[in-house]
Amino acid sequence: MRNFKRVFLIVMDSVGIGEAPDAKQFNDEGADTLGHIAERMDGLSMPNMAKLGLSNIREIKGIEKAASPKAHYTKMQEASNGKDTMTGHWEIMGLNIQQPFRTFPNGFPDELITELETKTGRKVIGNKPASGTAIIEELGKEHMDTGALIVYTSADSVLQIAAHEEVIPVEEQYNICEIARELTLDEKYMVGRVIARPFVGEPGSFERTPNRHDYALKPFGRTVMNEMKDSDFDVVALGKISDIYDGEGITEAIRTADNDDGMTKFIDSMSKEFTGLNFLNLVDFDAKYGHRRDPEGYGKALEAFDARLPEVLEKLNEDDLLIITADHGNDPIHHGTDHTREYVPLLVHHPAMEVGTELPLRKTFADIGATVADNFSIKMPDHGTSFLNDIK
Repeated sequence: MRNFKRVFLIVMDSVGIGEAPDAKQFNDEGADTLGHIAERMDGLSMPNMAKLGLSNIREIKGIEKAASPKAHYTKMQEASNGKDTMTGHWEIMGLNIQQPFRTFPNGFPDELITELETKTGRKVIGNKPASGTAIIEELGKEHMDTGALIVYTSADSVLQIAAHEEVIPVEEQYNICEIARELTLDEKYMVGRVIARPFVGEPGSFERTPNRHDYALKPFGRTVMNEMKDSDFDVVALGKISDIYDGEGITEAIRTADNDDGMTKFIDSMSKEFTGLNFLNLVDFDAKYGHRRDPEGYGKALEAFDARLPEVLEKLNEDDLLIITADHGNDPIHHGTDHTREYVPLLVHHPAMEVGTELPLRKTFADIGATVADNFSIKMPDHGTSFLNDIK
């Protein structure tokens, strides 16, 4: 069988499948995103993921183990020193990150806030870890009255700036975030992402808009995507993929509003002729349900994703490859609101396969990047081992 012409990669953001061997080092003993959600839901209804072999990786309540799985299956362990979105995604594309990004559980240093106020000409309010929806309800009126910037962070390495679109136009919000990005490039801050969080509405009924924009650090090395682009292959990025890689190695970026919109645009893009990688991130699992510790909402989102999988499978050509995985865990039953250090599932399907088999445990997410590089006969990444021959 010849190599695949198109590779479709879906990252279910934060859908971990049980604590990693080093979970204790990250204060994540007992974390189990999928397992705990399934228990809370008294069983998950995900018949399509069941057919692919999700419960063959490890049994998940409500998800039947497949007698003849339609995908090759295993789980992956993260090799990098972290459990954030950027680290996980960068590792998927062949990097190994040993210097973790900084988090700010007590808010950002006064020095940084003063610099931001001076360079933007606007005062800062907030400056603490918070839910994005909660902090605009708390400070939205003050922001509208004063024009001050709502600055907040989370358990991730992020500096988020919320502003009403009628108080500070979106383009100005983006300019402000570019200033913040420049200020936080210093190693003493080591902030992974600066995020613009525009919102609209009136006090008591604020709503965030789809005009979010992430300003990430550039990957600390060349990824498989860089090698693909430089070799004239297509790299289509959907959702926040372009933001995560700061546009590096991407030939087309498609923004999405939520998981369902992401799936719709992903399925639509499968009708297009291209040779290369189509890479989707589904962020709602993490942002809307994991960090907010909402297992029921998370469970329903997983079931909604599963319901759309037949549309994906029907669109696959004989020489297409589908990979479904995650980038870390975010157990909504676990303490705090942080990501959790977990294994992630790996399901690999193509229409020509007869029956899926269990792949060896992957010791790094970079095995995906190595497999993609191997498939397109481009420079192999420094990290990762290809499983291409195991799935053809």
